[in-house]
Amino acid sequence: MSKKKIIILGGPTASGKSSLALKWASEVNGEIVNADSMQIYRELDILTACPSGDEMDKIPHHLYRHLKGDDPCSAERWRDMARAVIDDIWQRGKTPVIVGGTGLYLKTLVYGLSKVPEIDEQVRKIVRQEVVDDGPQRAHKKLSEIDPDMAARLAPGDSQRIARALEVVQSTGKSLRYWQDQKPVGGLVNENLEMDKYILLRERAELYQRCDQRFKEMIEQGDAIDEVKALLSLHYDRNLPVRKSLGVPQIIDYVEGNQSLEETISLSQTATRQFAKRQMTWFRNQFSDWKIHKP
Repeated sequence: MSKKKIIILGGPTASGKSSLALKWASEVNGEIVNADSMQIYRELDILTACPSGDEMDKIPHHLYRHLKGDDPCSAERWRDMARAVIDDIWQRGKTPVIVGGTGLYLKTLVYGLSKVPEIDEQVRKIVRQEVVDDGPQRAHKKLSEIDPDMAARLAPGDSQRIARALEVVQSTGKSLRYWQDQKPVGGLVNENLEMDKYILLRERAELYQRCDQRFKEMIEQGDAIDEVKALLSLHYDRNLPVRKSLGVPQIIDYVEGNQSLEETISLSQTATRQFAKRQMTWFRNQFSDWKIHKP
């Protein structure tokens, strides 16, 4: 019996991952599974450069536009959803092609995740409500008193991660860092698979040019501004990941009259280039044994 096969493709934003995954999937009788933490939400098709309807008609795509923006998705939750899809694809005799720029998603899928014990639901409710009522800065101060190591790693305004760190230490008696340092479990590397792992990397100058051009086209040709207006009409908490997606904070400033369209484009392009640079560094450091694919 032949081994089950899976292809995994990571890389920075605007590198051309989606089109390459489409090409590969068509060559191996494959189906594409999203590993991008923003493309999983349904509100930002344009700004997250989601595959088009035509592309999705050519090859089955999974976990795109899958969740509402007020339903945050952790790496572990994504991994569990992705594994269910991957197993289904294998059962139907096809090859999963996993593609995305969220390195933590790919790392969790391939290498596993350190398992945190179940959190007491009453503790979770109390912590989450306190963060809402008191604000993330006060919650961060509380975290610094009971778990200074985790507090030092988190921005004072990051309400989601602060709440997570607080609920873990209060429920388990140990820091989230302690649990994260435990041996990962549940990774594909522990299974008998044929697994091809790639990072799509372009020359930095070319990638930056692609970042700039793509955002400019999103504004000039697409409905990116209307997309953000529609997002604002949903009144989602400003600390949710979907509100922090590339270009969203800058377009919000434009919509609210705080800056010109030209400034919005320039600031968004800068933020995108900086993000792409961080992604390249992360992929090279974390996945040093993955094959580099250069277009």
